[in-house]
Amino acid sequence: MVKNLSPREFLERRAGGASSKLLDVREDWEIALAPVPGECLHIPMAEISQRLGELDPHTETVVICRSGGRSAQVAEFLAARGFSSVFNLAGGILAWSRDLDPRIPQY
Repeated sequence: MVKNLSPREFLERRAGGASSKLLDVREDWEIALAPVPGECLHIPMAEISQRLGELDPHTETVVICRSGGRSAQVAEFLAARGFSSVFNLAGGILAWSRDLDPRIPQY
């Protein structure tokens, strides 16, 4: 079972020096509507299996989507393929907007 991180916990870990890779698995139109602040890698969920080589299985990976459902599935997929440190960003960009940055649109 993959662990969850809240958006606040993710930012605290990153500020504390964790070298986490944020993986956004939303569609292009979703990112255009409500982008994640800061650096992240965008690979839509449907492309994960074909683009797995773009990810480092030894780097901490935090997966984000709109509300946490797709990201949980992708995080489980990665963990099943040997990724040693994978987290689901609980609540997705909706939680990020609600809890950290209300300028990010809810959709």
